[in-house]
Amino acid sequence: MANVVRAALVQATWTGDTESMVAKHEEHAREAARRGAGIIGFQEVFNAPYFCQVQEPEHYGWAEPVPDGPTVRRMRELARETGMVIVVPVFEVEQSGFYYNTAAVIDADGSYLGKYRKHHIPQVKGFWEKYYFKPGNLGWPVFDTAVGKVGVYICYDRHFPEGWRQLGLNGAQLVYNPSATSRGLSAYLWQLEQPAAAVANEYFVAAINRVGQEPYGDNDFYGTSYFVDPRGRFVGEPGSDRDEELVVRDLDFDLIEEVRQQWAFYRDRRPDAYEGLVQP
Repeated sequence: MANVVRAALVQATWTGDTESMVAKHEEHAREAARRGAGIIGFQEVFNAPYFCQVQEPEHYGWAEPVPDGPTVRRMRELARETGMVIVVPVFEVEQSGFYYNTAAVIDADGSYLGKYRKHHIPQVKGFWEKYYFKPGNLGWPVFDTAVGKVGVYICYDRHFPEGWRQLGLNGAQLVYNPSATSRGLSAYLWQLEQPAAAVANEYFVAAINRVGQEPYGDNDFYGTSYFVDPRGRFVGEPGSDRDEELVVRDLDFDLIEEVRQQWAFYRDRRPDAYEGLVQP
């Protein structure tokens, strides 16, 4: 019998406040559960606007502790209610002056499994993230969830192949990549990089992008969220490039072992020859 995981993701428009944004995602999650999904992931800093279009201290106010802040506590209740694994990207404050771009991973019974902190922090026009976030310092965790082994890589991280590979080496079967990327900046890369990472590392990738324009800048977030399999093929059609959407797809995890036996990329790695890659 095939090892099929029904997985979901949400690409959402900004509502104007955290309460309504979280409530909207809760309804998407309930709908995904009604459709039989076992896991769902949300976009980068899902409960806030993409405030990194500007550099203003008022936006530190979006930050909250993980896992003890209000949003992650609420998502733990939602996981218990729906019986789904939930990937929850938020702006994390660890202590005064220590802020991270983070995703919590919650198991289907509501238990908090841990968090990933974004490693690669951009600082370019419209994406002033170094103003807000420290680089991640928790490594490349892969979480043993009710649906399988799940990793997270956040937005700008996707341009760096090393983390994708480490997640694969750590056993990931599915990697969620919550993002906020603009039409004019890197749209042509969007359907190139994540399929390439899925092929190189022989696992499934869930690529999530915001959609629409928001109050703090002219970034045009273009959605087009999708799931891609270990052969680099889209699982169903990508989401809309204009509208909010819940995407639900069936992922056949048996394909992972099939591809790894056929292509054998992990067998043929040469870590003994790669020392130069980590030289500063």
